[in-house]
Amino acid sequence: MSETETSETTSNTANLVALDPDGYAPVNHPGVTVPEDRRCWSVSWPEYTPTDITPPELRPSALAAHVPAWAEAAPTPAEVHDWRRRRAAALVPFKLDERGWPLHPHGRTGRTGRNLGKWGENQAADPIVAAGNSEQRWVLLITRDDIGTEAIPGGMVDPGETAPAALVRELREETGVDLADHRPTILGRDVVADWRQTDHAWITSTSALYQLPARVTAIAADDALDATWWPFDSLDQLDTAVTAAGRTLYAAHRPLLQRALDHLNQP
Repeated sequence: MSETETSETTSNTANLVALDPDGYAPVNHPGVTVPEDRRCWSVSWPEYTPTDITPPELRPSALAAHVPAWAEAAPTPAEVHDWRRRRAAALVPFKLDERGWPLHPHGRTGRTGRNLGKWGENQAADPIVAAGNSEQRWVLLITRDDIGTEAIPGGMVDPGETAPAALVRELREETGVDLADHRPTILGRDVVADWRQTDHAWITSTSALYQLPARVTAIAADDALDATWWPFDSLDQLDTAVTAAGRTLYAAHRPLLQRALDHLNQP
């Protein structure tokens, strides 16, 4: 056995320790390690055994008894029959494997199963609200009630809803700030490195920047524990302020916040 094979076996064995009797890992399990040269789906890796992080309420036996309001009923992607429509509507193009299962656009994640509402792409909307000017700028963040970190107020796009409508709705629901009469700048439509992503279910986000002349009153609601204006002249400044308050900045939103800063700092 080669050194590489030994390392992979050790990694996979370590991951198995955390599995429950049915073979599922905790939903926050990091999964097996995926070397960069094996991340691409076109690279053959017959020994690849990703860790299943499906939570109890989305496992086949649970779905047969009750389907959560936020989730689709399909226990596996094989029971989804509208992949042509989903692929056509996707923010980020993705492929299907030989079984007809959706493949994460960025390659192997080390994890399988589903810890999101749908198989394949799950669209989210992330409104970034900045206030002030170049002399003193602020950004509005919420404290998420699921993982307790400081994050952009946002969430999943509802069935039949557009991303622009979701931006306004999520901001209003989580902070009480209504910017329906403002036109934001769309910063991007990207795959988000969300902690729930797997090989077959992931999040893409429409991120948009709202610019206000001054801070407005924000009150946490819905799934936000708090809504706070933070200094936002740079990502380092934001990090320092959040850390000093004993909080943590949600890692998946760092690239989105940096993109907003890049736009705001354009000459």
